[in-house]
Amino acid sequence: MQPGTKKLLHFLQSWAINTLAVAVAVIILRNHISYGDKFGNLLWASLLLGILNAFVRPILMLLALPLLIFTLGLFTLVINALLLCLLSVLLPFFHVDSFGFAFLGALIIGVVSIALNVLTGGAKASIRIQRRPPPTKKSDDDDKPVIDV
Repeated sequence: MQPGTKKLLHFLQSWAINTLAVAVAVIILRNHISYGDKFGNLLWASLLLGILNAFVRPILMLLALPLLIFTLGLFTLVINALLLCLLSVLLPFFHVDSFGFAFLGALIIGVVSIALNVLTGGAKASIRIQRRPPPTKKSDDDDKPVIDV
């Protein structure tokens, strides 16, 4: 496969996962987050959210680095909620009622995205199970599977 084709497929997979994650958040928080009545609006909203995640999020993460360290990374959810609020400001058809619902939406989008990335193989971490090589001395744990993360 050509490198350009591989990058395009990765981008399309990321966009599809992001779109599905935003759709799940909209369905769960249906009275508080909305994207209008057209599926195309959802596609545009998820595309712009992906662009914001690629360009604005790293800047916000750098500016909030002390808070990220202090909260052990949980402040990332606040940054993601801010990006959802920014998306609501930039797109007239995308609406978020309050920062609290943006926070819940960011939490839902994050969980769904992680789950879909693990299921589709797009995750950066992988898990594999393999058997240990036989040791020179026999013990009780030799035949048990090993989980390598």
